[in-house]
Amino acid sequence: MKRLLITSAIVCAFISITAQANSPVQKAPQNVQNKVLTAQAQQAEYNKKLVTDFYNGVFQKHQVKAYADQYIGAEYIQHNPHVPNGKAPFVNYFSQYFKDHPQAKSVIKRSAAEGDLVYLHVHSQENPQDRGVAIVDIFRVKEGKIVEHWDVQQAIPAESANQNSMF
Repeated sequence: MKRLLITSAIVCAFISITAQANSPVQKAPQNVQNKVLTAQAQQAEYNKKLVTDFYNGVFQKHQVKAYADQYIGAEYIQHNPHVPNGKAPFVNYFSQYFKDHPQAKSVIKRSAAEGDLVYLHVHSQENPQDRGVAIVDIFRVKEGKIVEHWDVQQAIPAESANQNSMF
């Protein structure tokens, strides 16, 4: 009888452990999930403001060094094949660019952020007569600094197969 009780207790314990192991993972309470989502959304919004301020300072005001010093991190990875890695090469490249093209401007048409990435859809022109380029810039932000950049560029054609704007 004692043996039967011990065996029964072991079987019950095994069934209980197996049932718990196979049960779905319990989600965090809704209020905890909402706080996490809110914090993530706030961080993404902060990153978007940081990047748009940087972008307007550099590409509208042409204050390359001041805005680079404020916003670019100590390590800066550049995926644009025309610009070397690092803050100093960025400053040198765009300072020279704006000397060569003093009327150049880049206007942000839309922006979005998700996590540590910020996306800008931009109309860039070297001068008012230039049709310009449509650009999608992607920036990665880490600890309040821009640490990485990618871009994709497309020249704005004189004619289009549709009536849609590129912006």
